[in-house]
Amino acid sequence: MPRRIDPKIKERCVRLVLETLPQYPSLTAASEAVARREGVGKESVRRWVVQAQIDGGQRQGATSEELAEIKELKARVRRLEEDNEILRRASNFLRGGTRPPQSLIVAFIDELRAEGRAVESICRVLREQGCQIAARTYREWARANRGVAARTLSDALVADQVRDLAWTLDREGVRRMTPEGLYGRRKMTALVRRTKPHASPGSVDRAMRSLGLQGIRRSKGVRTTIPNKDGKRAGDLLDRDFTADAPNKTWVMDFTYVRTWVGFVYVAYILDVFAQKIVAWNVAPTKAVELVDVPLRMALWQRNREGHRVVPGELIGHADAGSQYTSITFTDHLADEGIRPSIGSVADAYDNALMECVIGLYKTECIRTTIFHPGPYRNIGDVEYATAGWVDWYNNRRLHSTLGMMTPVEFEQAHYATLNREPRPAKERQRT
Repeated sequence: MPRRIDPKIKERCVRLVLETLPQYPSLTAASEAVARREGVGKESVRRWVVQAQIDGGQRQGATSEELAEIKELKARVRRLEEDNEILRRASNFLRGGTRPPQSLIVAFIDELRAEGRAVESICRVLREQGCQIAARTYREWARANRGVAARTLSDALVADQVRDLAWTLDREGVRRMTPEGLYGRRKMTALVRRTKPHASPGSVDRAMRSLGLQGIRRSKGVRTTIPNKDGKRAGDLLDRDFTADAPNKTWVMDFTYVRTWVGFVYVAYILDVFAQKIVAWNVAPTKAVELVDVPLRMALWQRNREGHRVVPGELIGHADAGSQYTSITFTDHLADEGIRPSIGSVADAYDNALMECVIGLYKTECIRTTIFHPGPYRNIGDVEYATAGWVDWYNNRRLHSTLGMMTPVEFEQAHYATLNREPRPAKERQRT
């Protein structure tokens, strides 16, 4: 007999009991007699009759409509409690704001299923929170013989690559972020493609979001260079054209400040425009002329050491109208080395925009992070240590979008490689 009894049978049993009730000593006896004839349980018949009497007003108690409403409310409460529990468990699961990967969705539903939750309820709550998935889709994903999606595999490989690039373990075994962890999506994609050429920007973007990475942003700059209005200065030979066809053609120079526990220190830079390579830098406690004169001497020594000596008369040294760069000591040094001076207009950062841009990168990537120095800067030694690490990374490892996602050192080496081709055998030259 089916578990659910037909309503017509219920009505007939109730009618028969009520009609024959005067013939029996009690309601139970009348219910037992009717139940035996109809082939149902005597207690079921008795309950049906009692409920019929309550609905008819002959007994006190909750009517069928009230019982149905109570049952519906209880079911609704159970559903809300279940939804709240699923939502609570999914708070970390959905916290990123984007659709989680397929494997994570399946693992989450499997975990709740093991606790007795219904798949339909879990999927309904996920859909209400913006993660569209049907129970049929989950069952298809969860098939034992179903292969892992190609995108899931590629995303996992890219995520591992991004994690290895963005973090490293120090000597004490503590995980610390690397300078590459400061990259945005474009540069991170270019870096990942050096080892995984087929990695897509979307996979890198998803990996960065899952790892909590986002490109660092610059803050508003502060004016540090004070022009000497009474000093004589050279004209502007660049006219905001920060390009060069070879190294040692145009150098741009400027300095900035860094706040430490013992006061301000100042960092001066010299940048080769061709590959945007930092050829020299210097840190000093004051803004005296030596702050900018020492890196000029270092830059000339470095170029001689690399075998690319500066040719007198071919190099332009461009700076802003600060008193250090218009001083007699510095201009005489330029003249002794055969470097043509170039000075931008007063109080106009655009006339030295390239150097201002690099200083902005220095402040954003080095000074305002703990990548190159853990903790605050206490003295000039801390600033020098952090600056040395940042300059080494900037020249040798940092990708530049203006250089075709190459580093300054790679860009310069590629230039000199085209000038110094290896000699070919004599027979090969004859054939060409």
